Amino acid sequence: MSFSERIYTALPIYWQNSIVSLYGYYWRNRRFGGHFENNLQEFKSREFWDNRQWNVFQERKLRTLLIHAYTTVPFYRDKYSNEGFQLEDFMNFKLEFLPSLPFLEKEELREFGATTLLSEKKSKGSFYTSSGSTGTPTKIFFSPGFHRTWSAAFEVRYRHWAGVDRFNSRGMIGGRVVVPANQVDPPFYRFNKAERQYYFSINHLSIHTVEAYTDAIRKSGIEYFTGYANSVWLIAKFALQKNIPPLSLKSVITSSEKLTVSMRHDIEKFYGCKVFDAYSGIEACGLISECPCGTLHWSPDVGIMETLEVKAIDGNLSELVCTGLLNFDQPLIRYRIGDLVETSNNSICGCGRDFPIIKEIVGRTDDIVTLKDGRRLGSFNRFFADLNGIKKLQVIQNDYDEFHLNIVPTEGFNESTQAAIAESFQKRIGNVRLEINLVDEITTSKNGKFKAVISKVKHK
Repeated sequence: MSFSERIYTALPIYWQNSIVSLYGYYWRNRRFGGHFENNLQEFKSREFWDNRQWNVFQERKLRTLLIHAYTTVPFYRDKYSNEGFQLEDFMNFKLEFLPSLPFLEKEELREFGATTLLSEKKSKGSFYTSSGSTGTPTKIFFSPGFHRTWSAAFEVRYRHWAGVDRFNSRGMIGGRVVVPANQVDPPFYRFNKAERQYYFSINHLSIHTVEAYTDAIRKSGIEYFTGYANSVWLIAKFALQKNIPPLSLKSVITSSEKLTVSMRHDIEKFYGCKVFDAYSGIEACGLISECPCGTLHWSPDVGIMETLEVKAIDGNLSELVCTGLLNFDQPLIRYRIGDLVETSNNSICGCGRDFPIIKEIVGRTDDIVTLKDGRRLGSFNRFFADLNGIKKLQVIQNDYDEFHLNIVPTEGFNESTQAAIAESFQKRIGNVRLEINLVDEITTSKNGKFKAVISKVKHK
């Protein structure tokens, strides 16, 4: 624990709330100051563009980005020159030419992100770092201008689609440690007055403390709730188990972790509202969010999306390749971000937005099971969707044909449940060695995220 953390932990709750609020004032100005309102209106004005307008927009932005990258970013100048590209090639570059450019690999971003991947004309700013749960952390450069543009996209396509905005009071449950670990009595949140945000602790949540969480949500006037999908769901799950009366919020917005059909059902039942799923990432080069019709859309003015087909067990899995259109200080062009989605054959949504449609956000390629024949799978929800007795399940792949399942059971779990799990698993995966472990709890990563799939097999 650092010196500042020790001081924070020793302070009374009133002063902890004050520190959280001061931090909130700083972040509110950084995200919503300057040209934020202008950016907000620009994103809103493009909501109902047709495909032709989007192609013109993306091609123009891509051309500007490539010229900028070639002339001011040493990494791209060297990489593209070595591939035989010259500046003149980018003057009239077309959208369909994009696959001719080399990928930006994650290891390249990690190695050169703070040096040659930065523009020689970059603005003043600072680095934000990923959790690094799957290896070396990724460092992304945010200038205040880029941060405000990104925040405007988030406001329009994230909050507005869920029927709320930045002025609504919100509850949040995420990875920050705002409540000291040694605290045993409520409140298990700290209040950010600047943004009317109640930040709840992941680390204190259990079936024994959930009533303190739900009472705080009910009494504080929180209008919507957001945070890690698994933690948002656990509040609902525990509350339903204890027959706590449901809430009545405007909406719930989940992110960062896989949202399953059963989790969505429990969340909507307890919070008394629709849940909206979303995907982004520290790289801020792509945004997938759920519209009022329940469809997941890619925002074409945040980034250009390409998909690489992956040999999958079921569904149409694709690896995302992103070209960010907002960050010119550290351009991410054809970046293999490391996420898988299930693509959709549908091109029209009832909401009227002509945005690319994603059927399902599957997960990280780092947490994808790879079999000997090359097939991949990242979501095991369909394997066990119809089985009772499972509260939480984690799949660990130790080798191509060796799997461990960690299961937190409910009272309905029995020998027939275990047999059904093994049968369902091997029916889809094949004849593999399978060990089922019943546990009281499944640990989360340092940032509080629950990893449903862990693969120790080296992916090619």
